[in-house]
Amino acid sequence: MNKIALFGTSADPPTAGHQKILRWLSEHYDYVAVWAADNPFKSHQTLLAHRAAMLQLLIADIDTLRQNIALEQELSSFRTLETLEKAKLRWPVETEFTLVIGSDLLSQLPRWYRIEELLQQVQLLVVPRPGYAMDGSSLETLQHLGGKIAIASLTGLDVSSSAYREHGDTEALTPPIAAYIHQQHLYKCQDALTKSFQLR
Repeated sequence: MNKIALFGTSADPPTAGHQKILRWLSEHYDYVAVWAADNPFKSHQTLLAHRAAMLQLLIADIDTLRQNIALEQELSSFRTLETLEKAKLRWPVETEFTLVIGSDLLSQLPRWYRIEELLQQVQLLVVPRPGYAMDGSSLETLQHLGGKIAIASLTGLDVSSSAYREHGDTEALTPPIAAYIHQQHLYKCQDALTKSFQLR
């Protein structure tokens, strides 16, 4: 049985935290499929094409012996159930799919499109994130909906895309991502940081 981790993220921008998760997934799954997606519960500051390009840079910067992580941008969809349907066409034989989500999404998940149908077809792996407690009631709700849930044995880094967008926290970024953002002038906080350096 081929075990594939499905890791979609808004990647606005992708961070060192995403990279740590991908490295861990690479060690625990046969293949890790990654894509940038629009989250209907979020507003996005950067075009999807830029976020996908940054994810590709993030993946290329991961040093792993297995070489089993790849951007599969064609899986991207507004609805995760549609992503799963695409994945089943992409890997039609003897495949077990695991959907990877951060603990920050647990409370959203029961409101996802046709969630019961989705949970019948995938395993669910929850990655703990600093600042987002594992919500017991949300886990219980998902189990009642048929979810087969595992908790990843790692905790994400205490960095986030929103901390970068809102406060210019560059610790969240890997050097290739920071260079891409600077080159493409993608975020207001990046422009403000550039101006502050120019004034020194």
